[in-house]
Amino acid sequence: PDRKRKRISASLENNDDSHNEIDGSFTSHGTTTRRNVAASGLLNRPAPIPRPETPEIDMSKVSQTLKSKNITPSSLRFGFLGLGIMGCGIVKNLINSGHKVVVWNRTFTKCRTFAEAGAQVGDTPSDVVDATDITFSCVADPQAAKDMVFGNCGVLQASSVSEGKGYVEMTGIDSKTSTDIADAIVSKGGRYLEAQIQGSKAQAEEGTLIILAAGERLLFEECQTCFEAIGKNSFFLGDVGNASRMNLVLQMIAGISLAGLSESMALAERAGLQTKDVLEVLELTNMASPLILEKGHAMTKGEYPTHHPLTHMQKDLHLALRMSETLEQSLPITASANEVFKHAKRLGYSDHDASAVYVRAEILTLDVTKGDA
Repeated sequence: PDRKRKRISASLENNDDSHNEIDGSFTSHGTTTRRNVAASGLLNRPAPIPRPETPEIDMSKVSQTLKSKNITPSSLRFGFLGLGIMGCGIVKNLINSGHKVVVWNRTFTKCRTFAEAGAQVGDTPSDVVDATDITFSCVADPQAAKDMVFGNCGVLQASSVSEGKGYVEMTGIDSKTSTDIADAIVSKGGRYLEAQIQGSKAQAEEGTLIILAAGERLLFEECQTCFEAIGKNSFFLGDVGNASRMNLVLQMIAGISLAGLSESMALAERAGLQTKDVLEVLELTNMASPLILEKGHAMTKGEYPTHHPLTHMQKDLHLALRMSETLEQSLPITASANEVFKHAKRLGYSDHDASAVYVRAEILTLDVTKGDA
């Protein structure tokens, strides 16, 4: 959009005369080579576009999808660790479908909204396990997932794990991390299921996620009413690790698609085309998909409210590349997409939506434009 282009262009123009830290020279962009323009441009980026605040979840609003499901809730008690972007929507639908839920979050204030809606609040992850039959975990990354289990006051310190308590890992992790957690839980007498989720904040709140599960089949069956409340389909994929692998393969497709979309939209702008026109035509083709259209509209508006954090997308691409190393599978396109998202993180867009990867392509386009001037 013209407004966004002018803002970024103005910021770059204000830095026309700059000290080049690559070779120590003082240069003017209008008279130097394109190489020096690009080098100084990397050092003089405009401030990141502000990230729209994520509104507090409205517990009183029940999704139409959930209303249509007519779920009879399980009589078991369920714990939930992590009330982030995905966790909030998931717990909301568990409560609104009549399940008994005990929650915990590192930032305690996030628990208040759910407590007011009828959930109990545990002081620590181990307390949640002791108070429930099955505990779900949905945190940021593999390290956070391990901290929930092995850390101080973590799941393994719960006195009742040995009583066959169920633990369901929903965090986006690699198969090795999942296997390590499973081995630890089972060795203590507990039961384990990985339940990777496909979808974004909107799907979590609407109750239309896809659940990819692997591990103990009986535990999968015991979680069915929960999966019905939060998703539109669930799949059991066998042994621990299979769900994590499947999730990373799907995330590869999403990440590569967004990286390609961002460069295509930036090229359209460079060629003098309106990105909204590109999307209007794209919507009529067989390339159209909810992901492409949703993220494309975010790119066109220049607003990136977080539905799926950019840093999580880059994390998944990185984990997919690690998996490929163990299998000696070449993934050159995934490696390139990973670098694209890493660059966007360095520009300050880690916590924005994954669609903010477009800003990186747009800035590079503007650098080339100034080089042509």
